Amino acid sequence: MTLTDQVVKNIIKRLVKGQDYRIEVVALINAEFLQFAIDFFKKVIEAKFANKDVTVDWYKQTFLNRNLSSDEIAINSGLNKKTITNMYNSASKEIVIDASNEHYDVLYQSISNLIEAQPDIDLTLTIKFKGVSVELNINESLIVINTLAVKRSALRGGLWSTAGKRVEKYLMATLCKVYSVPFKHFDQSTIPASIREVDFYLINGDTYSRCEVKMMGRGNPESADAIFARESNVFVADKLSDLNKREADRLNVKWVELRDENGYKRFGEVLEQLSIPHTEFNGNLDKHLDKILSELLDK
Repeated sequence: MTLTDQVVKNIIKRLVKGQDYRIEVVALINAEFLQFAIDFFKKVIEAKFANKDVTVDWYKQTFLNRNLSSDEIAINSGLNKKTITNMYNSASKEIVIDASNEHYDVLYQSISNLIEAQPDIDLTLTIKFKGVSVELNINESLIVINTLAVKRSALRGGLWSTAGKRVEKYLMATLCKVYSVPFKHFDQSTIPASIREVDFYLINGDTYSRCEVKMMGRGNPESADAIFARESNVFVADKLSDLNKREADRLNVKWVELRDENGYKRFGEVLEQLSIPHTEFNGNLDKHLDKILSELLDK
């Protein structure tokens, strides 16, 4: 499962209507994680059942096998590739394999030490599938649980980041279309290569107004600081703190907080201030958004 066009549509509709969009991403994370968990448990059953020799570290032999992808090896060891890149300044497969094996050994030893220190604790994980049943001891169970935790964390970070990147330009184009802005005033293909890339540009003749989009909450002031540091002309966000707004006003950055009541309407004021042709919208927003998003994404 990926961030489909339908999910992008749902996120943009919620943003423009001043609703919380996060449920769309959370639902996707849940669905993808649960599917991973089921598939992973199936593989655990097969691997455990196939290794009759109890002296073999069946988990390491199967789930850190170099024939797997580097993403799989890292996750199965309890790491993710981003962490490995930060640690070693590289995520080549050989580095991933070495780092994953080292981390797995350290993790396994840590679990063993924990169990020795607390002998009264016991845990048995029983997995059944199509009449086949296997039991994992406490060491094996904790390794599996840790892997699932790391996978969910990786999914969460990846999908939130992807959501932001996929939605930014479509959101701005949608706002432009809500206000019937002529295409030449937001045609991103006409932006000169010499101009620094930002999320979006509003165009008026030879004037290119830099627009930044942040799907952030009020608890992310550092995201706003980054926008101001890039000398953006327009700042569109899901939520803005009062401090964000005061700073934007001080720096003459035009801002739109979509979560405000009828927050999207402030975009019309921005267009007016930038002298960009537009038409005030007073129709049925739901129907209009469906039409706009179909035009933008159903190609």
